[in-house]
Order: sequence, then structure tokens, then C-alpha cells
Amino acid sequence: MAREKTTLNPFNAVADSNRRQLIELLARGEYTVTEVVQELDWSQPQVSKHLSVLKQVNLVLERKEGRKRIYCLNSVALKPIHNWIMQFEQYWIGNLNSLGHYLNEIQKNED
Repeated sequence: MAREKTTLNPFNAVADSNRRQLIELLARGEYTVTEVVQELDWSQPQVSKHLSVLKQVNLVLERKEGRKRIYCLNSVALKPIHNWIMQFEQYWIGNLNSLGHYLNEIQKNED
């Protein structure tokens, strides 16, 4: 089965490590393309490409201020991804707690 197009699904869009890095940057505030280029040390075409994908899936919002375009993270659109990830939080907490108990038992038995 063919993979869904990246620009149709936010999950596919964030599968790319560069786009995740861009999302992390935009979580800190608003940036122009020039500022993103400077912060991430990427080329302007690379930044524009990834911003375009993130805009198409509504994870990034753009506003115009004169001739500048300013980009920010659309945190509301990240909610489905957050909800999906949260189901694994309890799994990992449970497993790590079990591991902690197991390691404590081993340490007690060695004493």
C-alpha cells in the first residue's frame, strides 16, 4: 500500500526529522524565513520547502507584515499528534516503574 502524501497528513509531515527540528524552533516563537535560515543554518530553499509542507497540513501559520512573512507554530493542529503520543506515556511509565522495581529487588538480593 502506498504511503499517504506528506502534505495531506500531519503525522507524515512530522515524520521528517528536519521538519520536527523546524517545529521545535517555531515552538519558541515567531520567525521569518531569514531568521530560520540563521537559526538552523539551512539554505533558504530548504527552509521554504519544509515551511510549505508544514503550512499545507496546518501545523504552521503564516502572516504578512509588510513585505515580510512571519511564521509561527499552530499548536492546536498538533493536538491529534499529542493525543496519539500520550497513549504511550502510560505504557512507558508502567514499564520503567517495573524495571525500577526489578532493579531494586536485584540490588537488595546482592546486599
